[in-house]
This record gives sequence, structure tokens and C-alpha cells, in this order.
Amino acid sequence: MKEIVLAGGCFWGIEAYMMRIQGVVDTKVGYANGTKENPTYHQVCTGITGHAEACYIKYDENILSLETLLNKFWNIINPTLLNRQGPDIGTQYRTGIYYIDKEDLPLILNTKQQQQERFEDPIVTEIEPLKCFYDAEEYHQKYLKKNPRGYCHIDLSK
Repeated sequence: MKEIVLAGGCFWGIEAYMMRIQGVVDTKVGYANGTKENPTYHQVCTGITGHAEACYIKYDENILSLETLLNKFWNIINPTLLNRQGPDIGTQYRTGIYYIDKEDLPLILNTKQQQQERFEDPIVTEIEPLKCFYDAEEYHQKYLKKNPRGYCHIDLSK
């Protein structure tokens, strides 16, 4: 199994979308690449922890390639917006690809370059090694599955 962490605004929608992709075997939401250990949701929302709301994804590379997964991700975010997706604004809502396997970096950068052709403005999505990931509180996990009418900025039908 391979792993990657993706940030695309509110983590509820990213997780709900990723869970629907064949080959994704596990997801969880949490806080990535910040400076505070074990932050709470309320701390992350202040912007002072430096974390992004993100989704940890474990996938079977025999069923789903990283390239396919990333292209699906690029298609549900606006990678040219800094610290914002949909109506959500703040550093915790920045977009990011946080890789665990450094061998994935060339492919990640290639997909970014291909996606840039779709936009006039530069892509500002962070592409960095995963430095840390802390699980979000239990009530955030699989939130839209538990709350089907809950808020989501992502078109889950894509």
C-alpha cells in the first residue's frame, strides 16, 4: 500500500471524495505540516499552528496509480487560490500535496506542470515532504458519511 496526504480546503470534502475512488483503502482527516504537536481543531482554525486541514490516503497502487489519484485531486480544487477553497478562507485551507515517499516527487511535479496548462494564474499548491500529521478529532472522521447533509465545498459527483 502507498500513502500520501492531500490538502484541499475543508478536509471533510476531500475525505468524502477520496473514499469514493476505487483503490483507496483508507482515509483519515487531520492536520499536516504545522508547528504545534497534537493541535486541536480550534487551535488550527486560529492559523497560529501552521497546519493545513488534510486527508491521509492509503491506496493500492495495483488498482490506483498515483498519477490518477493526483489528477482526480487537481480536478476538485482550485490550485491557484492561496489559503482558500470555496468559501473557506485561512492558512489551514491551503492546498497541498505532502508526500511520504520521496520517489513520488517527480511524478507529483509532472502532474502539477500538466495542470498548470489549464490556468492563467500560477499554481500555489504546496508540494512538500510530510513533516507531521496529527489525526483530527473523532467527530471530524468520515464526517460527511455520518452527516450526509453536512457542508461540503467539493462537487462529490465529479
